[in-house]
Amino acid sequence: MRRRSLADVFSRRYDEFFRDRTPIPFEILTRDGATLRYGVSESAPSRFCFVVRDDAGHDALASLDQLQVAVAYLRGHLDVEGDLGAALDMRRFFSDLHPVAFAGRWAPSLWHGRTGHDRRAISQHYDEESDFFLTFLDERHRCYTQGVFAGDDEPLEDAVTRKLDIALDDLGVKPGDRVLEVGGGWGAFSEHAARRGIDVTTVTLAAESERFLKELFTRERLPVTVVREHILRFRSEERFDAIVNMGVTEHLPDYAATLRTYARLLKPGGRVYLDALAMRRKHIASTFFKQYVYPGRSAPLLLHQYLHQVARSPFDLLSVQDDRHNYYLTCREWAKRLDARREEIVARWGEELYRRFRIFLWGSASGFDTRLVQAYRWTLQYNPAQTA
Repeated sequence: MRRRSLADVFSRRYDEFFRDRTPIPFEILTRDGATLRYGVSESAPSRFCFVVRDDAGHDALASLDQLQVAVAYLRGHLDVEGDLGAALDMRRFFSDLHPVAFAGRWAPSLWHGRTGHDRRAISQHYDEESDFFLTFLDERHRCYTQGVFAGDDEPLEDAVTRKLDIALDDLGVKPGDRVLEVGGGWGAFSEHAARRGIDVTTVTLAAESERFLKELFTRERLPVTVVREHILRFRSEERFDAIVNMGVTEHLPDYAATLRTYARLLKPGGRVYLDALAMRRKHIASTFFKQYVYPGRSAPLLLHQYLHQVARSPFDLLSVQDDRHNYYLTCREWAKRLDARREEIVARWGEELYRRFRIFLWGSASGFDTRLVQAYRWTLQYNPAQTA
């Protein structure tokens, strides 16, 4: 089979793509040992190099298809030497047209029901061993959402502590109050709140998260109840003083149903603290992201659509903050920590898992840095007298 020449394919695409953009100089090391250079000069050294390991890597790169290139990297047919973030900054250099894959995101939800499908989809991401996630999360809290940084060089641990304190302050809770957490993760918020005398119930869909949390709170003797249940199906005989949702709104794309659930579970005057990754359009996450990172119905927050539903609900919007740069700094630090533990991760969990999360974390940092992706934190207050 005659293979397309990488030199021809990339020369045409480079000139076309960077006609109205700032060029990113890079190289390709072909499977035959030749080096192809694009935009490289003495004043513009190469930022990264695609290394073609075999014919499968060549064909993926020649396809100019984002999914094929990412999967080839995942499987070791391609490598990226140098600045992976710079390579991911030019992700739109490659096309991502996969209508069959797009339609396939929703079929399981229609067949199995949304809560059952959500349970399976969440498990595909979160049910890796907890020890794997702890290789790159902050060591003080194990928080899997963004910190709030006082400066770009502040330690991640301090930024996460500040974020958790902001959440508690925004909720206005005190010792003895009951707080419901949507998405327990590895116990960052629930442990921080419980050590202040707050009674926390945390709801999770991931079996590994449930196991980790129950062991943690039993060992530490903290007043936290762990429930493995979908938030839309969760029931409580007593209403809560506040609700916290850090990074789970992306997995709850039916905003109206989620707000009704919060209203059902909150006392009048109770507050909800939330933060989430966001985009300007709902279904523009890459095919690779949807197939290999967060499968299923998950979708970035659309702030304008969310606030439209808030305006139709018994909730008042008390505050909203832009967290894009905070999320960039967080993902950049997670990616650095992941890379620093590469040998351990590959030895324990395999090269493919390391590469999958390397694309995910560096790609997320790139998305926030280039403004492809946004992030927000906001606070609501339940006012049942509000006209719906």
